[in-house]
Amino acid sequence: MHFPSASHHHQDDQASPHPPQYQAPPPAGFRIPLERNVPFPPREVACDAPCRDLDGSPVYFGSALFASSVHPCKIAPHIDPPCRVPYGGGEREHRERYDLLPFTHDMELVPTSGGRIPPGRRPVEGGYEEPQQGRPGQKLYHGVARHRHDNHTVLVPGKVGEHLGGCNYAFANEEHFTAEYELLCWR
Repeated sequence: MHFPSASHHHQDDQASPHPPQYQAPPPAGFRIPLERNVPFPPREVACDAPCRDLDGSPVYFGSALFASSVHPCKIAPHIDPPCRVPYGGGEREHRERYDLLPFTHDMELVPTSGGRIPPGRRPVEGGYEEPQQGRPGQKLYHGVARHRHDNHTVLVPGKVGEHLGGCNYAFANEEHFTAEYELLCWR
């Protein structure tokens, strides 16, 4: 969108009678494509991190792109590789393309459990499972789990699906599960 600069303002210019119309973000949000060797964007672009690691380092929402699926994941720029996916019982290091999802004022975390989408809420789409027998893969959403580790509790981004019954998340080289979590939704 282009905004005229103050130096281009003329007295005969007329202001539009209507402000620009709000455009809702797409179901998966506006994402920033990244790869392992691409520098992490500055805070002005990445926005505030919704979570923090044990040492206080920021942890973001992301989606890891695989050959036939896309999985919600955590992105921790302070570790190498920064993209970590809960998959197959472990914390899988993802070294291919992934997308950063900036946490914006259009989003909020909503408490829920058991894979349920709270009534009237629209979750932020984070990806999909691998297609099975000609059917499209089941949708995956972004969630946040509370993980207790050495007398500290940290919030960890994870993946949620109605078929999963909760939130799967990666922490300390393992895949964990919780039935109680927060679901990332559009306001």
